[in-house]
Amino acid sequence: MNQTEITQIIDDNIKARRSIRAFLPNEIPEQVILDLLDVAARAPSGTNTQPWQVYVVTGAKKKAISDDIMKAFIDPVSVKEHEEEYSYYPAKWIDPYISRRRKVGFDLYGLLGLGKDDKDKMQAQHARNYQFFDAPVGIFFTIDRVMQQGSWLDYGMFIQSVMLAAKARGLDTCPQAAFTQFHKIIAKHLDLNPEQQLVCGMSLGFADNSKIENTLVTEREPAKNFTHFLK
Repeated sequence: MNQTEITQIIDDNIKARRSIRAFLPNEIPEQVILDLLDVAARAPSGTNTQPWQVYVVTGAKKKAISDDIMKAFIDPVSVKEHEEEYSYYPAKWIDPYISRRRKVGFDLYGLLGLGKDDKDKMQAQHARNYQFFDAPVGIFFTIDRVMQQGSWLDYGMFIQSVMLAAKARGLDTCPQAAFTQFHKIIAKHLDLNPEQQLVCGMSLGFADNSKIENTLVTEREPAKNFTHFLK
């Protein structure tokens, strides 16, 4: 295989990665998960600190987490007791970020036939996050609280590597910040020590290509629009 072919394979794999929101129930062997995590662990980290801890949940454990989060999510009183530990999104939205966010929401709900007045159906679709979109495997990523901003940047590279290694094996993923609101429930189920903080969750499995939501392909700005060459 020559360099051009290798480049094409890598580029195609990166471009093929998408957030999947409907999975098949097919089980995934633990060794496959360990293999892709071994690959992802080659992600760079400052002074090789490797700040990631990974919790893989399946079967009864995954269902128990999902059930407890769903109980809190649908209860208007209980849900107020759950807040994110860190701000993933800005407190004040500005363009172009708010426009991009709105567009992906409109595009997804449009595929599902949901209008702006379909609040209950939108909430039900959001709740699918907490059911891992029916994926057979859920993954939670944690970091020690002592680690600082640079390690969170490293963590992003690790998570991206997890998704690309999964895609290379014919698997699909959906990284989910939605889980961070319910970090207390997750910490209890995972028996996390107080020094561990939830970074995000992820669904892992085989995409159900019969579901219309999986036809969504989000747009990306061309590099020429965000790149500045100074000579």
